[in-house]
Amino acid sequence: MAKTKEISRRIKSVTSTKKITKAMEMVAAAKMRKAIEAVLKTRRYASLSWETVLRLAVLEKSKNDEAHPLLAPRREVKTAAVILITSNRGMCGGYNTAVINKAEQSLKRYSDVKTDFILAGKKGASVHQHGHLVTAEFEKNDILNDVNDIYPIVKMALNDYLSGKYDKIFVAYTDFVNPAKQIARVKQLLPVKTEKIDSYLGAASPTDKTESEVSPGIEPGAPLIEYTFEPSPREVLDMMIPRLLEIQLYQAFLEANASEHSARMTAMHQATEAANDMVSELTLFYNKARQAGITAEIAEISAGANALAE
Repeated sequence: MAKTKEISRRIKSVTSTKKITKAMEMVAAAKMRKAIEAVLKTRRYASLSWETVLRLAVLEKSKNDEAHPLLAPRREVKTAAVILITSNRGMCGGYNTAVINKAEQSLKRYSDVKTDFILAGKKGASVHQHGHLVTAEFEKNDILNDVNDIYPIVKMALNDYLSGKYDKIFVAYTDFVNPAKQIARVKQLLPVKTEKIDSYLGAASPTDKTESEVSPGIEPGAPLIEYTFEPSPREVLDMMIPRLLEIQLYQAFLEANASEHSARMTAMHQATEAANDMVSELTLFYNKARQAGITAEIAEISAGANALAE
């Protein structure tokens, strides 16, 4: 009897856990739908805006006058910063581990460069364990309302780059492919890179390219597009370039949010299925134990009856 009670308590515990994971799955699914809708709306605009930045960079480099600071040729790389986008909570499978490992893997090519982290999401704090310095932590919303939600991060990144504190700035995030597949990526934001191939950025391989992957660069020898600036090129670029970079970082946050909620929904669905299997297995054990107990009781009663008859 004691064994059946123990199994019964275990069944109740697993059933309660299953209710929680099912509820978390439904919440994640609702957030995922909103996040996917948001990320699909902005993908095309983000792609075109980045292509505009690349063309401006090529155009500026083709001229003899002084280039814009954000479009200037590379300087010697001594310091770098990584904007790491993770989740605030767990229960999302290997989502956070994948993006942190991707950032670590990409930074191996910069072993002689001092690298700092700018965190968006509480789970990114684990980079402390790898000996990296975290210079700032920002709150990350599960659902972004507009680009103003990430403006403080953009402002800090631009100021630190223009002041010379960092020579390169990357963003590590997770590219959304579909609810079952997400790809961790590291993308260089500053300085703007126009080369066709940039293998050390940790970008997805050609076989893993996603719809959100923007134009990788401007083909060498491609015709330049001339732009007319009013009132002056410098004034327009001072206003335009930061906003275009802001859109790129905003898109990275949207991709990360859609990936996070998808990963959490998948993880909770798998946990619910595992709980169902466990309840079925425990119920079978319970029935067997109960049947064994009943058989033992019947045997004892029969033995007692036979003893009295004798």
